[in-house]
Amino acid sequence: MSGVVVVKVGGSVADTAALGELEEAVVVHGGGPQITAAMADAGLTPKFVRGRRVTDDATLAVVREALLEVNRRLCEQIGPCAVGLAGDEIGLHATRIPELGHVGVPSPSRPQAILDALARGRIPVVAPLAVGPLNVNADEAASALAIGLGAERIVFHTDVPGVILPRIAADDADRLLPELEGGIVPKLQAAVSAARLGVRAEIGQTVVVA
Repeated sequence: MSGVVVVKVGGSVADTAALGELEEAVVVHGGGPQITAAMADAGLTPKFVRGRRVTDDATLAVVREALLEVNRRLCEQIGPCAVGLAGDEIGLHATRIPELGHVGVPSPSRPQAILDALARGRIPVVAPLAVGPLNVNADEAASALAIGLGAERIVFHTDVPGVILPRIAADDADRLLPELEGGIVPKLQAAVSAARLGVRAEIGQTVVVA
């Protein structure tokens, strides 16, 4: 979809991100800090494997509730043009990782609900859940939607330390990834995936190109 921008907003900046003027934009948000806090309130201990949150039945219920609350607040921040959507309800698909419970890797998807919202001049705001329901990484969800929608570009709004380069090729990013750690890793991986399929990818001031 020519002109469409997918904007990924991290959970830690969802309440403060300067989103600016959003036209023909799809917003995908995270919610890691909110999920961890909600799990603590519920007496649940987070467990991660290779950076992914192990999600059993009890954790999934907390994850979904926390993400929908982040979604609601972000829609309020954006204004009346925002339309809150849960990925599992609109057809965001993913391949399940059985050993992690209700967790999946998102596949390129083109949900009709997003197309309909854009056609009405609205801004879809998507919670990173997939059909199942499955808990999915928000960076990967944003990339999957950008690819599936044929977006012009994807922009990652984040406060995690990043790659201090104005421009990096996907192949160079692949070589750099083993030297990185923390939250920048899934963002750079998601940006590389999008760039290789024709979507201009931006993480802060860094542009990732194929």
